[in-house]
Amino acid sequence: MRQGTRFALLASALAVVGLAGATAARADKSTDEIARYREMIADGNPSELYAAQGEEIWKTKRGPKNASLEKCDLGLGAGVVKGASAQLPRYFKDTGKVQDLETRLMTCMQDLQGIEPKEVINAQWLKGEREKMAALVAYVVTESNGAKIKVDMRPAEMKKMYELGKMAFYYRSGPMDFACSTCHGESGKRIRLQDLPDLRKHEGAAAGWGSWPAYRVSNGQFWTMQHRLNDCYRQQRTAEPIYGSDVTIALSVYMAATGNGGTVLTPGLKR
Repeated sequence: MRQGTRFALLASALAVVGLAGATAARADKSTDEIARYREMIADGNPSELYAAQGEEIWKTKRGPKNASLEKCDLGLGAGVVKGASAQLPRYFKDTGKVQDLETRLMTCMQDLQGIEPKEVINAQWLKGEREKMAALVAYVVTESNGAKIKVDMRPAEMKKMYELGKMAFYYRSGPMDFACSTCHGESGKRIRLQDLPDLRKHEGAAAGWGSWPAYRVSNGQFWTMQHRLNDCYRQQRTAEPIYGSDVTIALSVYMAATGNGGTVLTPGLKR
């Protein structure tokens, strides 16, 4: 190879390296700016408005039975909200099921108020009973902010759900042949300048699971975990799960169990 050609190739290689370095530097700067932005508005997290609305709905008598949710048992006893979501999902003996926060709230709405689960399941995101559910979730998770993730993995039903969730995490489907692990199964990945937590590891699962549900600044909406999981499937270009289905609860068990011991920082604040 002639010397001139070698120099040209070397120059091209250096240019590519320089471009990659500049791109990485811009990405790091953007990430820092996003972090600073979140810090600036953290004291006025709009989720507080949703939480206040949720508390009002929790205490308001509704449905055919004209009752409130103040006797709802989220796992720590009737009416106990403080710290409850930090220990969900969990196995409930009264239903014989593993339930996350949203499916447990649907059980309470049905039993205490006479509001059928289909009223929530069949509603559109952030419309009707689904909108009220989001507010209720904001209220409940706010009461666990700062607590430790503490899901009880001793029941056999929880172990089964964990294995199902792990299977779903790695299951590839859709025209893009994507899985949850495509984005969240490797350290150091980013999308749209956002760091993607590695949900296979304790630190990543604690950060990911522990910061949802969250308020999304980009669209001015409060998203529950069911909403977040549904959108992940949408972005994979594959079939979106039914609201409150076993696969969504199983994925939640997988993340929560992997993040056990981490700190709950809900409601989170996202791009």
